[in-house]
Amino acid sequence: MTVADGVPEVADATPDHRTDARHPGGAHRERPTRVSRTRVVIAALLLVIFSIAAVVLLPPLIAAAALITVSLLVIFRHLVFTWSAMIVALAAVIMFVPARRYAIPIPLPFQLEPYRLVLAIVIVTLVVVLLLKNNDVRWRPVAFGWPVGIFLATVLVSLIANGMRLVNDGLAVTAIGGFSQLLLMLAVFYCFRQLFRSERDVLLLLTFITWAGVIVSFFAVIERFSRQNVFLMLGNVLPLTLLRESGDVSRAGVARAFGSAQHPIALAVALCILIPLAIYLAKYAAWPVNSINRKIVYAGATVMLFGGVVSAISRTAVVVLGVMFLVALIFHPRVAGALFALAFPLILLSAAVVPNVFESMVLSFLDLDSLVESQYASAGFRGAGRLADLEPAMREVAQYPFFGSGYGGRIVIGEARNAFILDNQFLGTLMETGALGVAGLAVFLLVPPILLLRFAFTRAAEVRHSNLAIAITVAVSGYIAAIFFYDAFGFFQTFFILCMLLAAGAWLLTEAPRRPAKGTGAVAHDDGAPAEATPEMRGAER
Repeated sequence: MTVADGVPEVADATPDHRTDARHPGGAHRERPTRVSRTRVVIAALLLVIFSIAAVVLLPPLIAAAALITVSLLVIFRHLVFTWSAMIVALAAVIMFVPARRYAIPIPLPFQLEPYRLVLAIVIVTLVVVLLLKNNDVRWRPVAFGWPVGIFLATVLVSLIANGMRLVNDGLAVTAIGGFSQLLLMLAVFYCFRQLFRSERDVLLLLTFITWAGVIVSFFAVIERFSRQNVFLMLGNVLPLTLLRESGDVSRAGVARAFGSAQHPIALAVALCILIPLAIYLAKYAAWPVNSINRKIVYAGATVMLFGGVVSAISRTAVVVLGVMFLVALIFHPRVAGALFALAFPLILLSAAVVPNVFESMVLSFLDLDSLVESQYASAGFRGAGRLADLEPAMREVAQYPFFGSGYGGRIVIGEARNAFILDNQFLGTLMETGALGVAGLAVFLLVPPILLLRFAFTRAAEVRHSNLAIAITVAVSGYIAAIFFYDAFGFFQTFFILCMLLAAGAWLLTEAPRRPAKGTGAVAHDDGAPAEATPEMRGAER
């Protein structure tokens, strides 16, 4: 038996096995045939159901377009229906199609947003493949299942404890809808984790979302000067219905960019937490092959991401970058020093080129009186300011300190609005789910980076994997810092990026190869089974 890429293969079959392989009726032919027939039957049923639904529910032109699309997918199925294609497709929708802005024009009781459709396709595909029990596909351990479970349990307890109050106030449907949306959002983490078959898949995702962030940053800079958001023009080339415009938000007399996010703050946070990935890829990306060219390319990518952050004009981004730099300085000071050397000229350039923006984003932190005063602006009104909202929020918390007022019961937009915008996910969680929910949120956000740091500093971890664990930790720390300054769970793109990072971290903890212990000749593979080290590996160890 030989081992290649961690997968055992039979080097020489016995005579009986060879006979079975030659005979159509042999044991080795019977099972694949049965599986193939099952696949054909399932595919045929799905095609019939889709065709009937399209003809009955959709207008003729849209139904024809849907059937043509399905036909093309069947023709090019060997290119489209691959794990790598699913990774790229789901990540592309998340990065490029603004959430809550577009819907697919299909008459349903709810708005079918593009990310929901693609996510549903991925979920159905994974479920079907797992049910078929293909030997090449198995359930991948998620590593962070118990922190996610604890968080969901605290939210569910809040719903149960406040069930009667929510029903009496007519908010039961809204609360159930909010919980269902949370489950759908967390499904992104599970989907990406199951799609990762190897380190190549993880690197593919990290590379794709980093360059997607660079593209978003480029168009955000253009939006900053032209006030034209290219991501709100997707309906001109795709069959999508625009639900709402982005609006016009400015600071210091300068328009702020939205990009593909729901708000400038969300855009800034999303681009900030992609910067550690760009720095990691500068050393470990597959392309460019030459290390010097690779560093130059990803240095340019980092500069572009920083330009997108500046175009959003968000002080929250300054806090996020500061926290990420401190975490990097603690756990990887050499990289932090290199990052500072790259960032300092950019800061000086920003101060010279866009002085108003620089003053609003950075220098405003030096004037504490004005900074505090700005957070008390419009007290008593919607979006009054973070500090102005603190006192009335704490009065409500005092009424329901342990289980909150019920998850999903706060409505901050629309005609049914019954609460004020907090711009603080921590405070919003405290109000909705109480102290118990805050504890669940802390477990969900803090446990993964702690486990990743423990992994990074164990001798069993490969150097590139240790550095990836630190990069993900730095990015997650930035997200944690940001939740105190905006309603993080209401802005889907940044939450989905967090889920993608956690999925990559889960792969590190469960399937990343480990270095052999000193004095052994074995190398741990993805499945955890030791295999005899090759001469090349022993040479690398020496």
